[in-house]
Amino acid sequence: MPSLSRLYVAAARDAARKLVKKGAARGVLPVARHHVTGVRPDLGKMTEYQSLLGETKRDIAPAGYLHTLAFPAAMSVMGREDFSLPLLGMVHLENRVEYRLPVFYTDLLEVTAWAEGLAGHRAGTRVDLVVEVRHAGNDDVAWRGVSTYLAKGVYLPGLDRPGMNGAQEEFRPPLPTALWRLSSETGREYAAVSGDFNPIHLSSISARALGMRRSIAHGMYTASRALAEVGPQKDDAFIWEVKFEAPVFLPARVCVNIADSTDAEGAWDRSDFVGWGAASGRRHFVGRVERL
Repeated sequence: MPSLSRLYVAAARDAARKLVKKGAARGVLPVARHHVTGVRPDLGKMTEYQSLLGETKRDIAPAGYLHTLAFPAAMSVMGREDFSLPLLGMVHLENRVEYRLPVFYTDLLEVTAWAEGLAGHRAGTRVDLVVEVRHAGNDDVAWRGVSTYLAKGVYLPGLDRPGMNGAQEEFRPPLPTALWRLSSETGREYAAVSGDFNPIHLSSISARALGMRRSIAHGMYTASRALAEVGPQKDDAFIWEVKFEAPVFLPARVCVNIADSTDAEGAWDRSDFVGWGAASGRRHFVGRVERL
């Protein structure tokens, strides 16, 4: 698996050399797929992840942990010389995961990653990074994640820039079902279990160097913690979606609401979740977990 730290160092070097990488003038994405074999969950890291995020300790890997396990493959696609957008400074807009088959910590896995869906955005250019995880020697996809990123302020020729679609929805916070108290250490704690040491999450000093006023929580930390709070009722096969709307500057207090829905027979069918600033009332993220 590629080294995330080396990818970040290379991204910083490239950003200092030029803003947009080779291929930007054409506005195209590499057709290559990065395929990694011989991948196995790390039981120690998985256990630390479960403890930090509040997941029930089981032999089956949490969906969020599999995202961290496969994330370097997706990052290596964005780090290619022929990738049209700068890796450093990418904003995570949304994520969709389908957890189709259980993955145990003893399983040997194969990971495939590629980029698609290059499109204009009112604030820059967006792109989808797709990752699929399979059991070794099995063609069936066990886990599939699509992460949508925004290269803010980067406009590629030939891509339309959509405007705002009507008036922005007014958010009225519901009654919270949980209150998270996130310390300034939250970014470093999640980095330790996920391997994602993006400087915007580690300290206010490193975050300010990249244009942030303070360090911010990883989007996947907040999404994964909400997923954990949905609980074991989601079983082992589900769809998990989240949209990130505003960064969570650390330290922070985040209110969360999780609302469960059942089918006609009274069995769990879906949970909708939303998180917002306890003081500001500003919505940070919204998502759902649904039976697959």
